[in-house]
Amino acid sequence: MSSTRESWTGGTKLLAAASLAGAVGFLFAMDVGPREARLVTKALPMVCLLLWLWPARGRYARLIFAGLALSLLGDVLLEVGPDLFLPGLGAFLLAHVGYTAAFLSMTRRPALLRALPFLLLAVGATVALWPGLGGMAPPVTAYVAVICTMGWRAAAMMSAPELPRREQWLAFLGALLFSASDGLLSIRLFVTPLPGLGYAVMLLYWAAQLCIAASARVEHAPVPVPVSSGRPT
Repeated sequence: MSSTRESWTGGTKLLAAASLAGAVGFLFAMDVGPREARLVTKALPMVCLLLWLWPARGRYARLIFAGLALSLLGDVLLEVGPDLFLPGLGAFLLAHVGYTAAFLSMTRRPALLRALPFLLLAVGATVALWPGLGGMAPPVTAYVAVICTMGWRAAAMMSAPELPRREQWLAFLGALLFSASDGLLSIRLFVTPLPGLGYAVMLLYWAAQLCIAASARVEHAPVPVPVSSGRPT
């Protein structure tokens, strides 16, 4: 696609380099660096994605942009301190609501069979995490329900004529990667803090956000009307 090649301009390359620098910097500072360094480096990849998507044209792109902005807010809140865990969780919950609304703007068909794996995932994750949740059980359960709903709507969007096939796969892959990242994070927070798990959480998270943002970069053009090859006699 020509638009994909054109997108790798000098500005896009600069944003990619800045995002990579921020990601690498955060991975180095995640466990030992000062809070200020963690805040800046963690926020940088999301800021770059927002600039990459700006200006967001169309309802789908605007809703994805809102989800990215709320994710950036969640990143900052979670990094400031443990006292802001619930507000940070709430920001990410709203981000998933934004992504879900974006996917619904492409299609509202139920696709109930595609909902089944995410329903099983929501129930299984809640049961597995429940013993360690304590007072966090209600907000975490709500969060699990919302992110699984987001995954379902990404799956339901597959084959929707309003979005090209490549962008459908990017959105779906982003939803799966986000679920994997949050699944590992929940294990780290509420089950056992396995060494090195935080690095996997962040790499999956950034990959998820990149895929979701990329799904909104497409230029929506009118669907061409097929023209008959025959000529009127």
